[in-house]
Order: sequence, then C-alpha cells, then structure tokens
Amino acid sequence: MVTDFLLSYAKLLVNNPEDISVEIHSVDELLDEITLFANNEDIGKLIGKDGRMINSIKTVISGCKAKGGKNYRVNVKPVE
Repeated sequence: MVTDFLLSYAKLLVNNPEDISVEIHSVDELLDEITLFANNEDIGKLIGKDGRMINSIKTVISGCKAKGGKNYRVNVKPVE
C-alpha cells in the first residue's frame, strides 16, 4: 500500500517518471526504511523547497502507522 502510493505520487511530480522506483527494507519489526529512487534532476522536486514536499509525503505515510503499526523512514536517492 505504501509503495504503491509513493510510486504513483512521485511519478506525478517529476519530469522523468520512468526512472522512479521504490524499495522497502525492514530495519526491525517496528521500522521499515523506504528508499525512493529518482533521476538526478528530479530529486529537488521530490524534496521541495526547504524540504516541504518530502515532509508532506512523510506526513501522509505516517498515517499508515495507525493502520499497520509500523514506522517508516523515507529516503530519496539518485538512480544508479
């Protein structure tokens, strides 16, 4: 559910939607780390001015904690 949301939302924000991918790694039983991969020129759009866009994304994802009970950490990295 979280990956589908991130993937579809991020593709709406960027110029190169074909480069967007999402990976989830379990850190422990209460924390998942989500890595959002994007083209170098699109990373700024995902983070936003003063981090506002990524903070908004994190706020929406934190709502999933109430349903699933897990915390999420979101990172944005360039496609390698």
